[in-house]
Amino acid sequence: MGLFDGVAGAVLGKVLGGGQAGDQGGLTAIALELFNQNGGIGGILDKFKEGGLGDAAASWVSLGENLPVSADQVASVFGNSAITDLAAKFGISPDVLTSQIAQHLPEVINKVTPSGTVSEESGNLLTSILGMLK
Repeated sequence: MGLFDGVAGAVLGKVLGGGQAGDQGGLTAIALELFNQNGGIGGILDKFKEGGLGDAAASWVSLGENLPVSADQVASVFGNSAITDLAAKFGISPDVLTSQIAQHLPEVINKVTPSGTVSEESGNLLTSILGMLK
């Protein structure tokens, strides 16, 4: 993990907040990997739109309430193969991974789009997180 990924990970850990220290490091690494593999915020939002969950994804960016997604919906959006590979990389089960993504992804996207829109810079998670430091 490079210096900027380390900084982004530390900030993302604060964005996620509320978990145990050991859990936060894992969640942060998983979130960074998920965003990196899927083209950042824009790529993830596009995957949810293509998966029929565009309304939920749009709610995470908007200024209103975040609509939830289920672990099964997350698995459907990203595909079982990608979920299995990512889970193996972090030494957790695919069920735990999809549950954690379903629980935290809406809030992460909400936090990195505070104005209620996805800007050009939002396409890169690192840029978005570093922008939050200003």
